[in-house]
Amino acid sequence: MSRLGQSTDMISIVGIDPGLAATGVAVVSGSGLTVARYAYGMVRTSPQSGLSERLNKIYMEISDFLADQKPSLMVIEDVFSLEKYPKSGITLGQVSGVILLAGCRKQIPVVQVPVREAKQILTGNGNAGKQQLEESVRRRLNHPVPIRPYHSADALSMALIGLFRWSGNHQK
Repeated sequence: MSRLGQSTDMISIVGIDPGLAATGVAVVSGSGLTVARYAYGMVRTSPQSGLSERLNKIYMEISDFLADQKPSLMVIEDVFSLEKYPKSGITLGQVSGVILLAGCRKQIPVVQVPVREAKQILTGNGNAGKQQLEESVRRRLNHPVPIRPYHSADALSMALIGLFRWSGNHQK
């Protein structure tokens, strides 16, 4: 992703959807409810690599991205765990931990937003599905084609919430 330009009235917000295999990363630049620019992508890790190698890759790529973007705020999807898959929640917590560390080391304020809250804010339904959230994000950005993978759309949702909710409080 390329560096987004900023003016004194525009800020950039990084949104992150943590995941071990695929971490969604996005950045929006704008002011208030107005998005001037946006970009999104993924950090992918190989299941053939060990956990520590995968976490290190996520940490390094997020750190580099934050150093390049110099955002005013980072918004990360809060950790959740499904009762059926408790180990997944633990792994997600480890991924979130290295992402939070990357933000802290770059001295970027970090806010965590629960996924249900994000869905409620952007779709009006806290139980919305991934496709419904992606469609809402796409409409708000006037993005002409589906945003895939969904992890990228989820990261964009975090960045949008950061811009809409906190843009006035984190001006550089």
